[in-house]
Amino acid sequence: MNVMPKWADVVLIPLISLVLAAILSALVILAIGEDPVAAVKLMIDGALGSSYGWGYTLYYATNFMFTGLAVSVAFHARMFNIGGEGQAMLGGLGVAMVCVYIPWPHWSLALIFATLGAALFGAAWAAIPAYLQARRGSHIVITTIMFNFIAAAVLNYVLVNVMRPKGSMDPATARFPDAVHLPSLHDLLGPLGISFSKSAPANISLLVAIGACVLIWVLIWRTKLGFEIRAYGHSESGALYAGISPFKITMIAMLISGGLAGMMAINNVMGEAERLVLNATEGAGFIGIAVALMGRSHPFGVFLAAILFGFLYQGGAELALWTKIPRELIVVIQALVILFTGALDNMVRMPVERVFLALRKGDN
Repeated sequence: MNVMPKWADVVLIPLISLVLAAILSALVILAIGEDPVAAVKLMIDGALGSSYGWGYTLYYATNFMFTGLAVSVAFHARMFNIGGEGQAMLGGLGVAMVCVYIPWPHWSLALIFATLGAALFGAAWAAIPAYLQARRGSHIVITTIMFNFIAAAVLNYVLVNVMRPKGSMDPATARFPDAVHLPSLHDLLGPLGISFSKSAPANISLLVAIGACVLIWVLIWRTKLGFEIRAYGHSESGALYAGISPFKITMIAMLISGGLAGMMAINNVMGEAERLVLNATEGAGFIGIAVALMGRSHPFGVFLAAILFGFLYQGGAELALWTKIPRELIVVIQALVILFTGALDNMVRMPVERVFLALRKGDN
């Protein structure tokens, strides 16, 4: 029997963890001789105080939604996919091939096939560790970490030797044709009479990410396959007794996970850079782990956690620009969030459970 209501597990405990991380972060800021209150005000103003700041916050959040969902799906099947970074790299390769080699008449058609290309390349890269786990017993954590480095080497080779334009010294593809440039939030909101910064990178892929959150919720909690994934994640022996194939669930869950990570490329490659460059993922695959942990592997929680980490990324950039606080401090804050939502989860959960248990006994 669950002691706490679902909302407390999804919202209250992560919120308490966030507050504890914020308190420790404030102490760190004080220790380096800066004002934590002024730092928070600057972060809020830089990330949320203008449409320009919102544009960058939502741009980062879009990346984290895709990678957070990718980690979440694997979590539900009791697998720790740390290969989101490499899967997103290869997803970018799928997007680049679709946008560079096929002449598209309009961005909408290109977006559909670029999304498919990104998902296919990401899923294909996740399929190999999944197969090694399902058939050979290779640990998914080790193989997915290794495949991140292999993906970086593959991407480097392809960009330098295959897709780099003649005469260019930059290890990157040519810029995508104008026809496949995605509309930004400025373009989408302008006709509605809503003013939004033209230079902000947030684009229509934000809507794709939100749609992915909805679809993953439907998949995990409203379909037979989702039930099988959750059943296998809760008890492999119970799933076997019920006739659920471990090989099938391992492969399908990792294919979906890799496809979601690959889909991040429609935002950072097709939507923002409008070409494929090295290191385009910028660590978003690893941030997805923190997003999934904080969001309790629930799509709505992932959505909220992605917004939070988008805020931290953009707010951290403002701190680094206007104060003496180093950009690396944001990594410390992220690490504290991961610490409290992951390793120290029981430290927060057990007192909250005792409170709800006492309230329940009081009602009786």
